[in-house]
Amino acid sequence: MTTRLTAETFNKASIILAKRDPDLHKIIAGLGNPPMWDRPGGFRTLVLLILEQQVSLASARAAFDKLTAVAGKLTPERALELTDTEFRGAGVSRQKTRYVRHLSKCILDKSLRIGRLPHLDDDSVREHLIQVKGIGVWTADVYLLMSLKRPDIWPVGDIALQAAAHEIKGLEVRPDADELTEIGEQWRPWRSVAASILWHHYLSTPRLSTPRKR
Repeated sequence: MTTRLTAETFNKASIILAKRDPDLHKIIAGLGNPPMWDRPGGFRTLVLLILEQQVSLASARAAFDKLTAVAGKLTPERALELTDTEFRGAGVSRQKTRYVRHLSKCILDKSLRIGRLPHLDDDSVREHLIQVKGIGVWTADVYLLMSLKRPDIWPVGDIALQAAAHEIKGLEVRPDADELTEIGEQWRPWRSVAASILWHHYLSTPRLSTPRKR
């Protein structure tokens, strides 16, 4: 049986982490509780996550909105009907166009059954998702965290998390994925909530636009 964060458990976990870690306490004391970022499960969210790779959130959202406008209704069937020119006009690169098309085909041929994901454990969700071209561990982890609300997900490839950890922990350099894994051990079994607190800090701190993933 899988565990899903609720608003109540999210808030309780925030209190636990703030008591355990003075740096997280400082963020919450200064900015308030982090939002519980929520994205609906399904095809559209996976498309948006693909578009967010290597670019800023704003750029990805702009491309997603343009693609949705071009498609009329963004579904796997409709995505396969769009031409290269239509994808390009929406600001979607050739590589990401291939990824969106492969995702669409996997859903339609049922090699990816999105409806099953809420019933699988974390590792099985990752295994199921990364069979799709363009979906790696980072994308799977963000889907687990934001769409499936799993409590102990730690997307160590996320540049925003690396930058936030660098800042709040006073590190000399930004931690890489291995170092961020080690830092996150202290926040088990609520690393999803810790990630939300760090994102809260990152998004509330003026900075240049930064891509989501290394």
